[in-house]
Amino acid sequence: MDVLRQVFSVLLVFSLLGAVLWLLRRGGRISFRGFGKGFAGTRTPGHTRSMVAVERMALTSDHTLHMVRFNGRDLLVATHPQGCTLVTEQVAERAMGAEA
Repeated sequence: MDVLRQVFSVLLVFSLLGAVLWLLRRGGRISFRGFGKGFAGTRTPGHTRSMVAVERMALTSDHTLHMVRFNGRDLLVATHPQGCTLVTEQVAERAMGAEA
């Protein structure tokens, strides 16, 4: 009887972990403000992102270039084992009506 209780306890823990993993993959982050109100991944209409990862280029296994658009500026950032470095920054050129 004791073994059966342990098996059901382990199954319960694994099923709870699986449910949490499924929820996180399905909806993004869980909103802890107002618990039970749903996920924080929803956006209000008309809200645009202020930061977008435009492109990524791996140079070596430890060195990567990232093009990031942040508040209307294009940033070229290099990552390396010692940290990251801003290589260049310029104003993003957007076509009329185009959205990032």
